Amino acid sequence: MSPLNIGIPSLILILLLALLIFGPKKLPEIGGAFGQTISEFKKTTNKLMDDEEPKSDQNVPKEAQVTTIENVDPKKD
Repeated sequence: MSPLNIGIPSLILILLLALLIFGPKKLPEIGGAFGQTISEFKKTTNKLMDDEEPKSDQNVPKEAQVTTIENVDPKKD
């Protein structure tokens, strides 16, 4: 059983404990802050993933491009 595999009864118990600890007035504020944190985390990870994608070879000069077997024309020699 995975530690992240939380069932419905466990989830209800966690929510009731959070309600008892933080109270009904503070719980929506905590939920909103948690949602904003998750949203910012997703934006940042998506931005990092977009930055790491390889660039196309269109901006590279032809002399600097690597020639592969598919690019070689045997009749050109």
